[in-house]
Amino acid sequence: MIGDLEEIDPNDVAAVFYQPNDDVDKLLADFAQDLARQGVRVGGIVQRHFKGANGTHAMVAVDVATGQEISISKPLDSGAMSCTLDTNGLAEAAAVVSRALHDKVDLLVISKFAKQEALGRGLRAEFIDAITRGVPLLTAVPRKCLADWRTFTGDVGTLLLCDRQVVEQWWRDSSTRLARSRVFSPRCGYLATMIPDSLMTAVRLSGTQAPKAPARLLGRLRKAP
Repeated sequence: MIGDLEEIDPNDVAAVFYQPNDDVDKLLADFAQDLARQGVRVGGIVQRHFKGANGTHAMVAVDVATGQEISISKPLDSGAMSCTLDTNGLAEAAAVVSRALHDKVDLLVISKFAKQEALGRGLRAEFIDAITRGVPLLTAVPRKCLADWRTFTGDVGTLLLCDRQVVEQWWRDSSTRLARSRVFSPRCGYLATMIPDSLMTAVRLSGTQAPKAPARLLGRLRKAP
C-alpha cells in the first residue's frame, strides 16, 4: 500500500475497469494519441498484442510520446503458444514512464495494473512514483486484479467504465481542475466510481468486493453526452 495517501487527490488517479472481452489497450492508445494531437503533453506507455503466424503471442509497450515500440515478451520456446515477460523490455518501459514523470507531463498513461504489479513486480514502483507525485494518472485494471488495486491504492482513485466517453469526461474534469491551478482541491482517501450500479452489482456477485458509487459522480456521468 502507498503511504501518505491523505495528500493524494483521488480525482488524479483513474483506472479503467475492464473485462476479458474489452479492448482496453486500443481505448488507451487511441485516447492518448488524440490528446497528443490536441497539444496535451501525454507520456507513458500503452500495450499492443500481436499473434504470429505460428500462433505465438507477443506484446510490445509503446511510448505514447514518440511511438517507439519496446518488446516486453519472449516466446517460451520455438513452438510455444504463449509468452513470458522480458525483464529487459520491462526495464526499458519503466524508463519511459520515469522520463515522462521527470518531464512533468500533463497526463501519464501506464497500460495496466495487472498480475505482475499485484505481485510487487512489473511497473509497481512507477505507479507509486506517479501517484505520490500527484501526476494525473490513467491506467487500466482487469476485474481479477480489482481487489489488489484497491489494496495497493488504499481506495484512493476513480474507477472508470471501459468506454471512451467516460474516459473523456474524466479527463475534461481533471484538466479543468489543473487549469484552475487547484485553487480548491479536497483531499480525502476514497475510491470513487463512474461505473453504473448494475455493473458493480455484477462484480460483487462474481466475488469481487467493489466500492459503492458516490451519488455525485454517478449523477455527473448520467448527464454526460
